Amino acid sequence: MPRMPPQTWALAGGRLLTIDRPCIVGILNVTPDSFADGGRHDDPARALDAANAMAEQGADMLDLGGESTRPGAPRVDHAEQLRRILPVLRAIRQDSGPARTLPVSIDTTNELVALAALEEGAQAINDVSAGVESRDGTLRAAARFGAGIVLMHRLVPPEADQYSDRYATPPRYADVVAEVRASLEVRWHAALAVGIAPDQIVLDPGLGFGKSVEDNLRLIARTRELASLGRPIMSALSRKSFVGRVSLGRESHPDERLAGTLALSVLHAASGASIFRVHDVGAHRESLEAWRALAEHAGHDDRQGSA
Repeated sequence: MPRMPPQTWALAGGRLLTIDRPCIVGILNVTPDSFADGGRHDDPARALDAANAMAEQGADMLDLGGESTRPGAPRVDHAEQLRRILPVLRAIRQDSGPARTLPVSIDTTNELVALAALEEGAQAINDVSAGVESRDGTLRAAARFGAGIVLMHRLVPPEADQYSDRYATPPRYADVVAEVRASLEVRWHAALAVGIAPDQIVLDPGLGFGKSVEDNLRLIARTRELASLGRPIMSALSRKSFVGRVSLGRESHPDERLAGTLALSVLHAASGASIFRVHDVGAHRESLEAWRALAEHAGHDDRQGSA
């Protein structure tokens, strides 16, 4: 059986990210309250050091965010988001370190933040509302700049949500995978309607956003049903609460969840995810490269056997 060509992700500035191996996006939150790394990158110098470290460890892209999307997080207006992210974005672009050459996505649901960041040289938008919150404003920004766009499914905004393993009454889905797929397809068509090209789009099932522990596991296991939409699937499970619940069997701190995160990321790759938004770049690069070597070896043996 012939190999399918690798997928590509079109970014602003005419840049094309070829996804011929697991693509790793390093999380760079410049927030005081993100669930896993809040306050660690709270000034441009520290954020730049982290960006360069992630580049050295094998990141393919950086995801820069100025507003936490953890359950219960308060909203941050566009002026404060820009105060946090623009100095970091400028520092990365002006520095001589390895992060300078990496594409940067901006984690925001705000059209004004997206536009300002794209004007400063960001190449993609990671919108956890898939454009809904801005009434398609972030989608129009992506279309205007030819930027990449991550469309994510969520059930409710973060301030109305809870951690996956702490629901008193879990969210109800008839079939979580079918419903997430249908929602992503609707937002896909909304993106196309404002002028975004199909190859600018990446889809994210929104693990941890309005899903129970079991819902998240179903979405991971049945990722190929989401990938059948024809675009790369982002895995964004890094250090989330459901990871600790299934790996440790109890409520846990994000710092305890690395081993479970790596295991589920590898399984997500095997299930069809191809882009990984992570806190721990080096550990993911090693784990996913090991998985890729095995997958390619098994594929070679299958092709030899069918020749």
